Formats: sequence, structure tokens, C-alpha cells
Amino acid sequence: MTDQPRWFTETDPGHSDWYAEHFRELTSSGEDTTGEARLIDAIVAPASRILDAGCGQGRTSGELSRRGHEVVGVDIDPVLIESAEIDNPGPTYVCADLSTLDLRDHGQPELFDAAVSAGNVITYVAPGTEVAALTEIRSHLRPDAPCVIGFHTERYDVEDFDAHLEQAGFALESRFSTWDLRPWNPDAEFCVSILRNPDSDTGSTSTTVI
Repeated sequence: MTDQPRWFTETDPGHSDWYAEHFRELTSSGEDTTGEARLIDAIVAPASRILDAGCGQGRTSGELSRRGHEVVGVDIDPVLIESAEIDNPGPTYVCADLSTLDLRDHGQPELFDAAVSAGNVITYVAPGTEVAALTEIRSHLRPDAPCVIGFHTERYDVEDFDAHLEQAGFALESRFSTWDLRPWNPDAEFCVSILRNPDSDTGSTSTTVI
């Protein structure tokens, strides 16, 4: 039997409803909940097609849509997908597992200009499926398209992540310790990596960190 995603096994019953309501409260109180979207918006062309891999209740998808991008948000949690459709309309939302993702099955055959995975998403996939999830995300990107992934380093060893990136065929382009691009250091509590889908499957995947 395949392990369940950690999002379901490491959280309490009712967590999804709490999570959706938490971000509603943050937004209504004026808290900044769009930092990830601002970064993605800054590194892509206007009206880009963007994959939000692990979109949750749609805060990043919705903001990118409001900024004029075509967004498809994917999440495995139907509660959060329902919340996204209500709270952040505009994007197309799909309930699916990132590790087996094929958006052609959901009427989305076109490749994406960029992808984002925020909010510790990659640390909540089923144990042992990290490479599969990264590979599926990359398979949906155009050649040379960026992908930005963030997570807390206590949840995912950065060296393991880098090994998984290489197995998935991604190139690491830049790394920071926050979504507002504070410099990276090995003791950072958070890791934001800007990746690149190589020009082809035979292209270079060498890493350059700035």
C-alpha cells in the first residue's frame, strides 16, 4: 500500500479547515500573504502560464491571477481546493497528487512558463515520493522555465533536496533564505530555491548558487 502524503498523516483532523480559515483571517487583518506571488511575478513575463504546485487555499494562485497570469493550482486536499475556488477565484484548480501528476488528464495539455511550490508543500508529499513529485513538476514546464520551491530546512535536509533535484533533472540556479531574497546560508531556517528546467533532457544540470 502506498504511503499517504504527510499532509494527511502529520496533521490533526480538521487541520485543512483550520488552515483555510487561518489565511482568511490573515488576509482580512491586512497581513502580507502574497510575498511568494510577488517573487514569481518578478521573474516571469506578463501573462505567463504558471503552475502552482501545492496551491492550498489559493493565496498564491489567486494573487498571480489578479496580476494577469494564467494559473493552474494543484493540491491533493479537496477541502483546500474548495476553499481556493471560493476565496481566490480566477485560476483553474485541480485536485491531484503531485507525485503522479499528469495535467493532460485534467484538460491542461499545454506546458507552463513557470512553477511555484510554497508553504512547505514538497515536505508534505508521501515519504519517498519527493523525486517523483519534482520530476512531475518539471515535466509540465517548458524548456528553460523557472521553478521556485520553498520549505523549512528542519523538515527537509537541503543536501537531500539537492540530490533529489539532480535525480529529477532540475538545475539549481539560485538559493535564498527567505521569499524576499535574503542571502542563503547553511544555517538558515528556510530555503527558497530558484530552479531551471534545462533546455533539453540532455542539457546541463550543473548548480550555481548565488
